[in-house]
Amino acid sequence: MAPLKVLICGGGIAGPALAFWLSKLGHDVTVVERFPSLRVSGQQLDLRGPGIPVMKRMGLEDLFRAQGIKEAGMQFVDDNGKQKAFYPVNTSGEGLQSFTTEYEIMRGDLCRMLWNLGKDHVKYIFGIHVESFEQDADSVSVKFSNGKEEQFDLLVGADGQGSRTRRMMLEPNAPDPFHFMNLYIAYFTIPREEGDEYMSTLYNAPGKRFVFTRRHAPDTIQAYLGYCTSSDKLDSVKRSDIAEQKKAWAELFANAAWKTPRIIRDMQNDEAANDFYSQEVGQVRLDSWSRGRVVLLGDAAYCPSPATGMGTTSGLTGAYVLAGEIGKYCNRLESSNGPKDPVLHALSEYDRKFRPFITEVQTLGPGMPNIVAPETRWGISVMHFILWMAALLGIDAVAQWFLREQNSWKLPFYDELDSAIQGTPEAKKSR
Repeated sequence: MAPLKVLICGGGIAGPALAFWLSKLGHDVTVVERFPSLRVSGQQLDLRGPGIPVMKRMGLEDLFRAQGIKEAGMQFVDDNGKQKAFYPVNTSGEGLQSFTTEYEIMRGDLCRMLWNLGKDHVKYIFGIHVESFEQDADSVSVKFSNGKEEQFDLLVGADGQGSRTRRMMLEPNAPDPFHFMNLYIAYFTIPREEGDEYMSTLYNAPGKRFVFTRRHAPDTIQAYLGYCTSSDKLDSVKRSDIAEQKKAWAELFANAAWKTPRIIRDMQNDEAANDFYSQEVGQVRLDSWSRGRVVLLGDAAYCPSPATGMGTTSGLTGAYVLAGEIGKYCNRLESSNGPKDPVLHALSEYDRKFRPFITEVQTLGPGMPNIVAPETRWGISVMHFILWMAALLGIDAVAQWFLREQNSWKLPFYDELDSAIQGTPEAKKSR
């Protein structure tokens, strides 16, 4: 059949990954991003499970490793910074990853990487978004925020956890697919001080609170504050300005130990922590990821939450499967034996093939995420003892209790995608 004209909403990770694959298949792809430029802010990401071979099939392994963060592992510390348990990174190339993977990277670096991969064959438009759309059996008519209108064969919503595309796709009275997990996280970058090494460090404070730090650069570190219960204080400021949000977080962590006073001080310095972001953590769960010729991808469709460690992997792998199904059914010569509408059939198969993976990823271990933030000092001590014993004995099961990398789902191989990149620089790098 003729090449598809595809519009992708969202220029983060899943959208550009899909754009890369579809452009290789010969489709006419446009990506619109509501921000005026490529969004390169954000914290550290990692790849696990099927996300790793997908990245390799895109020909990105060498670049990923060159720009990756060489994190030694993850440690758990007490009020005084004493290490209670340590889990080193798994660099063997075999088995499951630990809390830290050998494929750690900053979000901005991955966004640039994916944009550079497809920019010569994909049309990117920044500073606009889809205002509304209507569809019939053959196309989707889109009205943009700049007043222009255009028709597409397929509309893809890859616009994140709070997806506007998803809101427009669902019926007005449809239940909210976002399921809050009683967990709030604040993210920001602060100046590095002596002792901040290339190590993930988690400190637990009583009252279901935790502080998490990671180093990614010579002069700065990433800081995270977590509060694992419902909070009227945080709810009341979630739509307030950044200063009010920072004030609420500072009050919640006023009596916490370890490096918390310094982290709170630097968080309230607007010049140092100018990338502050606070969010409610939850999962997006939908019975169907498409409606007609509109389909959702990545966090817009199946946000697994940071608690799983599988968000980036889900986005990249979902893009690969969606592109593979489109290539399988929409890149063939039309025949009487094929589906009546190849596009709709491809979207249905994407849902059928990929949903088992997402179902497993979104099924958290017993007690998660509350288990990572005990209420009392006694509970924290018990958690530290269990983590210490597991680390001492080399028991991977504890890491998998927290993360959802272990999965029975098998990554499909698509001849159409493999053929599309044969002879290209991506194919040579993936061998």
